[in-house]
Amino acid sequence: MAQRTLARYLTEEQRDKGRIPADLKFLIEVVSRACQAISIAIGKGALGGEGGVLGEAGSDNVQGEAQKKLDVLSNEILLDANEWGGHLAAMASEEMDLPHLVPHRYPKGEYLLTFDPLDGSSNIDVNVSIGTIFSVLKCPEGADLSSEAAAEQAFLQAGTAQVAAGYAVYGPTTLLVLTVGDGVAVFTLDREQGQFILTQENVQIPAETREFAINMANQRFWEAPVQRYVDEMLAGKTGPLGKDYNMRWVASMVADVHRIMTRGGIFMYPMDEKIRHQGGKLRLMYEANPMALLIEQAGGVATTGRERILDIAPHKLHQRVPVILGSRTEVERVSGYHQA
Repeated sequence: MAQRTLARYLTEEQRDKGRIPADLKFLIEVVSRACQAISIAIGKGALGGEGGVLGEAGSDNVQGEAQKKLDVLSNEILLDANEWGGHLAAMASEEMDLPHLVPHRYPKGEYLLTFDPLDGSSNIDVNVSIGTIFSVLKCPEGADLSSEAAAEQAFLQAGTAQVAAGYAVYGPTTLLVLTVGDGVAVFTLDREQGQFILTQENVQIPAETREFAINMANQRFWEAPVQRYVDEMLAGKTGPLGKDYNMRWVASMVADVHRIMTRGGIFMYPMDEKIRHQGGKLRLMYEANPMALLIEQAGGVATTGRERILDIAPHKLHQRVPVILGSRTEVERVSGYHQA
């Protein structure tokens, strides 16, 4: 039987199932090609270009975080790849203050694309898995795209409005994990063919888990419900949960979430006193919403602890939120502690 490439999978979703229109199919294919280009750049590392692509870029992003060279390069790759196709009205990136409008010389489409071009970039120099996260929304009818500042309003849609979301993992293999609202599919990059090949379909996250991912260095800042839950996990078999847990923490959301997609678990970047003034740590539009859609499509749960992530009505482009997601039983347990 012929391999099912990403293009074939999307064609089946479009033609056979009627789930996605042609423009959305084309948009996802263009994003996938940009992810291939980013994967190649990452693979070159210190050999890429004059002075290599590792290290600091010497600039800060809108969040005030120091940018890596690969942050900047990945952002440029995604912008350049998606400008000209006629399927987008605008893009928004974690690395840019305002949306990026499609230049007037190109036709405009009906979709909006948001992305974190290189998640986990603090791991670049130590050769640990990093990734790209993206989300697709419909551009509202009559949206004001007369300026970058005006265009921000078009993006402020709840996560339930997403028509597609996905992430690429740049690890020992390059993977593309995708949902178009029809479950979650995983594609592996065949470097010789230059194509993503379907390697897993209908991904389901186990409801029970023995693994958790959290930055224990922040323990002293956590709220009481998270303190309670982590203490119970650390108590192991002799504690109230009656089983031993292992902690895993990559400090790359893509890598931590992909482990949960693969074998279950719970990922937490909860509210704590250190980040309360900014609303949370992770960005709603670029990280929390696309990951929440993927997790829910795979049978898991994604919450802030107090509300479903996909129900949040965003009020600004770079809004931050607490994130707790993964295996249903565990997420519902810690969410229950927040309600107590």
